Amino acid sequence: MRRVDIALGERSYPVFVGHGLLEAPSAWADRVPDAPLVVLTNDTVGPLYLDTLKAALGDRTVHTLVLPDGEAEKSFDNYRRAIAFLADHGVRRDGCLLALGGGVIGDLCGFVAATWMRGVRFIQFPTTLLAQVDASVGGKTAINIPEGKNLVGAFHQPVMVVADTATLSTLDDREYRAGLAEILKTGAIRDRAFLADLEACAPALLDRDPEALEDIVARSVAHKAEVVAEDEQEAGVRALLNFGHSFGHAVEAHTGYTRFLHGEAVAMGMVAAARLSEQRRLCPAGVADRIAEGLRRLGLPTLIPADLDVDALLDLMQLDKKNTTRQRRLVLLRDAGDAFVDAGSEPGQVRAAIEASQG
Repeated sequence: MRRVDIALGERSYPVFVGHGLLEAPSAWADRVPDAPLVVLTNDTVGPLYLDTLKAALGDRTVHTLVLPDGEAEKSFDNYRRAIAFLADHGVRRDGCLLALGGGVIGDLCGFVAATWMRGVRFIQFPTTLLAQVDASVGGKTAINIPEGKNLVGAFHQPVMVVADTATLSTLDDREYRAGLAEILKTGAIRDRAFLADLEACAPALLDRDPEALEDIVARSVAHKAEVVAEDEQEAGVRALLNFGHSFGHAVEAHTGYTRFLHGEAVAMGMVAAARLSEQRRLCPAGVADRIAEGLRRLGLPTLIPADLDVDALLDLMQLDKKNTTRQRRLVLLRDAGDAFVDAGSEPGQVRAAIEASQG
């Protein structure tokens, strides 16, 4: 087991990473508040791991809300449903919510926790690779609206994160590979050596080797911990974690959050952002091809489908949260492992990058 601490003063918390943690609660159970507990999960993860989590919690009373699975379920309707559930069960400010699932459940549960009674405690039990290395760490919570992804949300840090890598064995291949996109992003934006290690261990990761997984997940979380500790509310360096997301979120919204997984869209977006960086001569030629090849080795898509309307993608990118009223801000590259936030891309340049990245 590995432990990574998110250093945020009074809001600091640990992230536990290891194989079989749900069945070995001695490492984390004493950090669960002695308070009314509510588990939010979905109809895919619940049948697999809910009983294991309840057993780990001992004889505590646990109320459970099971929601439908899928990105489209990170909605106002399910937010209202969760709030009504808390009200019906008399959960007060001393309650604690437990998010058991992937990024959708974690984001939704965190937003409910941030807003119920002006803020209650919550714990993340991420069960997808993408959630373990990204969505569960850092306190960003949100729901989607038709106009864009994660536009309604709050910063609300969890009490702790328990990332049991054994749960990744039940992910289908597509969901699993989608999480690898966020891991590659870590190397692409801030650590060329990590990127090279990831390229080298791609076969072991695709085989879901337990040792390789624990190592790469813990290292990814450690990178994110450093960024979050420096910039909790994304006023500066934390924005770099959105590399590929401006393009990727537009792809997701344009296709109704049903055609592509988040990691797949981010993979396409990273290549598009790297192409834009090259076209503007901000980074050396060949960087985009390296990122695309790394993604292909991990079984991820690298091209934005040609049937997606470029004008619609550009319109959706205007609502990106990194933008200001007067500036379009994108995360671009100076080189592999060296990202920065740039406000100098003209609409025509962004269009050209999208078109160059379609296929």
